[in-house]
Amino acid sequence: KLFHKGEPIHLSDVLPMLENFGLRVIGERPYGIRTTDEETSWILDFSMYLTGEGKFDVYKVRTLFQDAFAKVWHGDLEDDGFNRLILGAGIEGRAVSILRAFAKYDRQIAGRFSQSYIENTFSRYPEIAELLIKLFTLRFDPKSKVTAVAKEKATNKLLAEIENSLDNVANLDDDRIIRRFVEMINATIRTNYFQADPVKGDKSYISFKILPEQISEMPQPVPKFEIFVYSPQIEGVHLRGGKVARGGLRWSDRSEDFRTEVLGLVKAQQVKNSVIVPVGAKGGFVCKQLPSGSRQEIFEAGKECYRTFIRALLDITDNIVAGEIVPPKDVLRLDEDDAYLVVAADKGTATFSDVANAISDEYNFWLGDAFASGGSVGYDHKAMGITAKGAWESVKRHFREMDIDCQSSDFTCIAIGDMAGDVFGNGMLLSKHIRLQAAFNHMHIFIDPSPEAASSYVERERLFNLAGCTWEDYNKELISKGGGIFSRHVKSIKLTPEIKKMIGTQKQSMAPTDLMQALLTMKVDLLWNGGIGTYVKGSKETHLEVGDRANDNLRINGAELQAKVVGEGGNLGLTQLGRIEYAANGGRINTDAVDNAGGVDCSDNEVNIKILLNSLVQNGDLTVKQRNKLLADMTDEVGDIVIEDCYRQTHSLSITAMRGVNQLKEQVRFIHELERAGKLNRGLEFIPDDEEIADRLAQGKGLTRPELSVLLAYSKMVLKDDLVHVEITDNPYHNNLLIEAFPKQLRAQYQNEMQQHPLRAEIIATKLANKIGNDMGFNFVNRMQEETGASIAEIANAYTIASAVFELNEFWNQIEVLDNQISTAIQTEMLYQYRRTIRRVTRWFLRHRNKSLSISESITMYQPTFATISEQLPSFMLSEEIEALERVASDLVEAGVPKVIAKRVSQLSTLFSTMDIAEIAQENSCTVEQAASLYFKLGARLELHWF
Repeated sequence: KLFHKGEPIHLSDVLPMLENFGLRVIGERPYGIRTTDEETSWILDFSMYLTGEGKFDVYKVRTLFQDAFAKVWHGDLEDDGFNRLILGAGIEGRAVSILRAFAKYDRQIAGRFSQSYIENTFSRYPEIAELLIKLFTLRFDPKSKVTAVAKEKATNKLLAEIENSLDNVANLDDDRIIRRFVEMINATIRTNYFQADPVKGDKSYISFKILPEQISEMPQPVPKFEIFVYSPQIEGVHLRGGKVARGGLRWSDRSEDFRTEVLGLVKAQQVKNSVIVPVGAKGGFVCKQLPSGSRQEIFEAGKECYRTFIRALLDITDNIVAGEIVPPKDVLRLDEDDAYLVVAADKGTATFSDVANAISDEYNFWLGDAFASGGSVGYDHKAMGITAKGAWESVKRHFREMDIDCQSSDFTCIAIGDMAGDVFGNGMLLSKHIRLQAAFNHMHIFIDPSPEAASSYVERERLFNLAGCTWEDYNKELISKGGGIFSRHVKSIKLTPEIKKMIGTQKQSMAPTDLMQALLTMKVDLLWNGGIGTYVKGSKETHLEVGDRANDNLRINGAELQAKVVGEGGNLGLTQLGRIEYAANGGRINTDAVDNAGGVDCSDNEVNIKILLNSLVQNGDLTVKQRNKLLADMTDEVGDIVIEDCYRQTHSLSITAMRGVNQLKEQVRFIHELERAGKLNRGLEFIPDDEEIADRLAQGKGLTRPELSVLLAYSKMVLKDDLVHVEITDNPYHNNLLIEAFPKQLRAQYQNEMQQHPLRAEIIATKLANKIGNDMGFNFVNRMQEETGASIAEIANAYTIASAVFELNEFWNQIEVLDNQISTAIQTEMLYQYRRTIRRVTRWFLRHRNKSLSISESITMYQPTFATISEQLPSFMLSEEIEALERVASDLVEAGVPKVIAKRVSQLSTLFSTMDIAEIAQENSCTVEQAASLYFKLGARLELHWF
């Protein structure tokens, strides 16, 4: 009997629910009862029987059924065929959700069976379903008092029982499903299932922490850790590449394959995070019961789903209290301590950071408001324009390499996005010489065939500061003849003569998608991507493989893209194959991970700074108000730190790219080493195979910048892991890297407190890995290992000595300020010569250095010799040798290089002798001048200059 007040219940609402419990309704009798307050209540009396072969005792399952039905009715329990197990196996409704949640997870990891098929499997074998729940309970029930030995014995017994039960399973697919569930349960290492809300009781959601590498047939790449969240209202996943990982959480609209979306993003995030302390992470959730009301109602419902998702993640994450790990309550952990969980904003969650940080406070989570970067007390990426500014460093470099200063010379541009957007809006204000000919977003197409740079800049600036602006708000009087603003939703757009000339067509009109496609293929100086979507693919890729159905009709191939430069402020604007194809065709491009690394870099700085300052607040050394003011005061310097990182990384790529095919063979050896170590999946990252590389070698072609970008990122990721070693992180000299990672104001006041930073070792390793990668290129460490057999720590220390002795940082800074003053080719060649010299010096130290000397002692021993020889070098050499060096220096000076720099570059090869001379002087107790004079004279006499 079903009781209900008010309106009678419609049969179409209740019958499917009953059928999902395995009941067949054969009769229904409604009764209306009018109470004294003249309100009618209804009793629906159903006649039913249980389908299938199952039998049950009504009195035993009555409470289970009533409780489960009420939860289904109120939306607290999913209405599906798994509910047949409540009557068929006598399993409590919430326990059934364990199997339901794993079924949902299996679908997300590309399981081959539908949910309905899985439901039928367990309906056929309810006793096995019960065994699986017992296995889960045995592993994770915190109230269990059994010893570890007893638990292992009981687990093996239960697994054997499941195995024996499988003998009675006739269907191979049913067997596979059951084994799959055993595998998923065994791969689970934490759950919040046994936690209870102090007010509401059982939690309405379940979260599992999983080791995906223990599950067969996982989609590539396989993350290190994964949290899957399930409830009737929300499903979500959080993927991490390691223990110290960070990335955004997005509100996805891909209910069928949101994990696939997140996996693609975390792959890109891993590469992007090579420049920061944490490895890549990414999360995403879908809302399953959104209201059909206003946008605001939908937004609030999404925010509530986000809250559930955050709580589900924190439920099974360790905390740190007074420096000690505190496990979450009622969570039986089957893994090591794991307390670093940091999130960020992403698509759909841009304004949710304060929500996440409020929940962090609710849980007393150790990170406080460092948990979610970019909140109201933090670094506002849009206000700073940091992502766009980082990407603009790539744009400026591409133009400089064409001998164009895009900050002082007009250039044409098409762009994806609108001025309301962070990356688009900020990006289109980074040069007053942008001539924006066209742009489009999801609503409008903006076309200005002959824009005037100055006035259009002012108008874009006005729009950027106009809340909620669209392209329709652009002052149409400022648009040049033949241009306009067009809706993407009309059937066709009439083309003016000016538009036809701009895009190179004779057509009189075009559908909006065709016009956007023509804009993407037009000749232009810059394509700036500041929007959402994938617009360029490889010729051999299908639109289905791209996975962005909304833009299938306008997407082009890389070979069709005629922009001279692409700036990827947004993510995934091009596929990697699209980038490679475009670059091979002469286009100038990196990857989105390189171009928009500024955002993650800024967030990482914020998190690391907040961790430091929060500890000071907790110790009473700072008030919250003082902390917040300090954060705000350091905004500009944090921005400068981030931009410097972006600048150096793109310069490193240019130095490597300049060498082209000359370094291809050693680059292949580096690729092979990554593969051998299981660090790189070539197919997944679209790195060419050996056959294609052999073809390129024969044609005199090297790797493209997009390919080099991936390899640079991988070298940093691998090196970062290898450098978290006491030989590096406990070395007093490398402690400088920790200090320099923070703004000057913090360096001046809190150096001692920095030593207690929880991420001290990781910060040092990250900074050193980036320094080596940027200064020396991605295959430097591998080459040193091949040539010397030294350990990675030994190589890092030798490089540190070499770069200090030869004043690499000072020289690099002197070269940087020559941007747009001398040819970029000369600038890059000089840096390559310095890179080559530091490589030779590093190799010398690995073979000859007295390892009993510390880094500081080694620098102290050799640096004065370098200074003396570089200052007095002509006095030690023959006249013809001096003339040869002076010719090199003279050519550089004629090209605009300052005399001091030209002199140093011309001497680099000769200055390599510094270490030998220092050794001679020390061993023979003579002056450096005496040793140098003898060294060079003997070398000239024996004609060893070639050696």
